[in-house]
Amino acid sequence: MRNIIYWIFSAFLTLAIVVVSLRYITNFWLLSFVYSFQIHLAAAFVAGSLVILAVRRHVYGFALLLASLFLAAHGLIMLREFAGEDRGTGTAPLFRLMSFNIAIDNWKNSTAIADMVIASNADVVNLLEAKPLTFHLQRLFKVYPYHIGCDHGKDSCDTLVLSKRPFVTRQVASIGSLRKDRLVAASVDFGGHTVNLVSAHLTKPYFDDYQVEELEDLGKALGSISGPLVLSGDFNSSSIAPGVRALLRTQKLKTLAPEPATWPIAAGRFGIAIDHIFARAPLHLKSLKRLDDNLGSNHSGLIAEFVLGKDGETGPAQ
Repeated sequence: MRNIIYWIFSAFLTLAIVVVSLRYITNFWLLSFVYSFQIHLAAAFVAGSLVILAVRRHVYGFALLLASLFLAAHGLIMLREFAGEDRGTGTAPLFRLMSFNIAIDNWKNSTAIADMVIASNADVVNLLEAKPLTFHLQRLFKVYPYHIGCDHGKDSCDTLVLSKRPFVTRQVASIGSLRKDRLVAASVDFGGHTVNLVSAHLTKPYFDDYQVEELEDLGKALGSISGPLVLSGDFNSSSIAPGVRALLRTQKLKTLAPEPATWPIAAGRFGIAIDHIFARAPLHLKSLKRLDDNLGSNHSGLIAEFVLGKDGETGPAQ
């Protein structure tokens, strides 16, 4: 009986390890979300391997344990690949940015969210699924007189970018073919330095291959932008998902590691980061934190500070 239990457990664990390991062969859209949880799943595989070895000590159980440890270790290595240099001391931040998917049905917390945005002291705020703030826009515009989005009533209020400084350039575009106007590209002058700000909201990766198209379009948009760059928003995928990794590598984007977990809310800091703030040199992240309260959203928001490196002389944004 012990032998039967051993091989049944081993078969299930083998199948699970194979599914996660498919990332090394193919970036199949249906498994992209699974890839985002590689570290969490690998930890569960390690625990499962130990249970199997407790049932019966056999070389195959040790092979499963080694495979599980490899998946966990490689996941941690991937998290560090796009970690920028520590810029936390000695330099005053150039500006402060908040990014938050407030959830499109989060009406009952809209007043508290507006209060939080106003009190944040952020120079730029990137709000996604911003429809619940429809009745608070005028109050927000008094603090943030420059905005992109929410110009034609609540039905147009999806991505809302707020700024205390005027926009040098501004553009709203679509990425992929599923949803419209979920890419905002703008630039703002901070003390003589023009910084490009891009907001993106990607589709969930298990909605067919729409996210694959969106990442391709986003890469083309970022590739046409020169100079200091911030990319923020809801990617619905971890930075270890193959498609996101390809974008970060190609566009030379960095973040601070470990990124704060933003989903699921119930998991707290043991969740995964599917909301991101990235920077491209000569701009660097000085700090990156999760907001203290999700205020009814199914995502946690992020707030970051940025500094320019020694190569920080910038010209007009393009």
